[in-house]
Amino acid sequence: MYYIEDNSSSVNLESVRTWLDKILSYLSESGDFSLHFISDEEMRALNKEYRDKDEPTDILTFAINDGFDFPSVEGEERELGDVFISLDSMKRNAQMLGVDESEELRRLLVHGVLHLRGMDHQTNDFSSEPMLIEQERIMKDLGFLST
Repeated sequence: MYYIEDNSSSVNLESVRTWLDKILSYLSESGDFSLHFISDEEMRALNKEYRDKDEPTDILTFAINDGFDFPSVEGEERELGDVFISLDSMKRNAQMLGVDESEELRRLLVHGVLHLRGMDHQTNDFSSEPMLIEQERIMKDLGFLST
């Protein structure tokens, strides 16, 4: 189960739910998490507070397990964490990558879920980072690529 907060009212939440359901099903993932769509200004504040970087970024994920596999209580969904996506940064990424905004949003959703599952990356090199290679494989397998 997930909770979505969108103060911008510029995201098609029905599409986001459909995409998230596909991602979670594909990964056989269940658990509770929240997804927040925020501005660059809000993202900059989070990035400064938690990563000591005074600039916005496209996505921040705060995974509860942070690499540890905590046991879940029977009958209850395990808590995965929180995902924050800057719509301003997402739009810039889409333009820079030459893809439409919905493709880039799907990419960030996959990215966030992978982080919630404990995956991480050190660079943004799509050709050598295992997490980013996995991300793009999922994008392809789910038909999330526009081209």
